[in-house]
Amino acid sequence: MSIGEPGQGAAACLAVEGEMTIYRAAELKPALLAAVHAHEAPALDLSAVTEFDSAGLQLLLVARREAARLGRQLPVTAASPAVRDVFALLGMDLEGAWA
Repeated sequence: MSIGEPGQGAAACLAVEGEMTIYRAAELKPALLAAVHAHEAPALDLSAVTEFDSAGLQLLLVARREAARLGRQLPVTAASPAVRDVFALLGMDLEGAWA
């Protein structure tokens, strides 16, 4: 996972690459939560996610809940077909609810 670029200040784009599955959940959760805490305006770029399952969705929900607790939003700025497929399968609106 890459997080933003130096000099972005409070805003940061959190880019997740590769799998966002049960196999990486333990690795991604602390990094994602730390990024949400570290930046006043975090956003997620999931365009490079190659596989996405219910554990990946749970990570997004935990991160979003933590952002809300801190009074922040956590929009998804881009999503790969794998992410879009899971949202569609579950009848969730990626653009509306996560924008």
